[in-house]
Amino acid sequence: MAQLRVGFIGLGAMGAPMARNLAKAGLLAAVYNRSSAKADALASEFDVPAVPTASELAGQCDIVVLCVSADADVLEMVDALAPALKAGSIVIDCSTVAAATAREAAARLKPANVSFLDAPVSGGTEGAVNGTLSIMVGGNEATLERARPVLEAMGKRIVHIGGHGAGQATKAVNQIAVAGVNQAVSEALAFADAHGLDLGRVIDAVGGGAAQSWFLTNRGPNMQKMTFPLGFRVKLHQKDLGICRAMAADHGVQLPVVEMTMVHYDRLIEAGHGDEDVSALYRLKHAMFHKG
Repeated sequence: MAQLRVGFIGLGAMGAPMARNLAKAGLLAAVYNRSSAKADALASEFDVPAVPTASELAGQCDIVVLCVSADADVLEMVDALAPALKAGSIVIDCSTVAAATAREAAARLKPANVSFLDAPVSGGTEGAVNGTLSIMVGGNEATLERARPVLEAMGKRIVHIGGHGAGQATKAVNQIAVAGVNQAVSEALAFADAHGLDLGRVIDAVGGGAAQSWFLTNRGPNMQKMTFPLGFRVKLHQKDLGICRAMAADHGVQLPVVEMTMVHYDRLIEAGHGDEDVSALYRLKHAMFHKG
């Protein structure tokens, strides 16, 4: 079986390390990024071409991975790729967008006989760097099996959820849960701090019981130090929660955790903290106990 040739589009905080892991696996054939400096740097690092257009990348690859910011970006890239991809190619979208956008992308590629997988990821920049992302996949199962070596180079857990859009709907589930955990952990630790408790010891104690969570273990120490190095950007989670809000509205529902977190993120962004990790929510919780 011939080696897969994979192109990568979107070399941001998540995309760049994901592309690096593909290169380390010997799969990366070309990269494209709107900001060419990022593509040039990665291309130089791994001796792969940085191409000037998405269309040129498509002509060199069997599989193209997208990791871009918004729904419109995904559809723009799909439209640019479709005419240049050969029949039987696969587009894997690891962005976080609406389920309806994933279904639309699949529909736009179908006339060119190109398959599509919506494969959003979770695990933060640490997971992207370490190749341990959780990947939730929507699309045809046979297509997933063809693409599995690519996904396995980037992630540790790969779960086929269902048809097109199911991966993105599951990512919405993830983002709602992350909002709730962020709210609970940041609020609880602010409460602990206000009562004069040693946060390190608190995290150790409750992290071994019913309150244990990845977020508490991995983000609690940053809250203790009041430093919020980037794992998952406030602005991006705010964008994702907007998707969750719209999907809930389709059912005539408002989700309290989503609504509250979006208000809090607005405050963080207005205060200049939008590019920090989402654990910066602790700033607001801490401030509740330290007024004036």
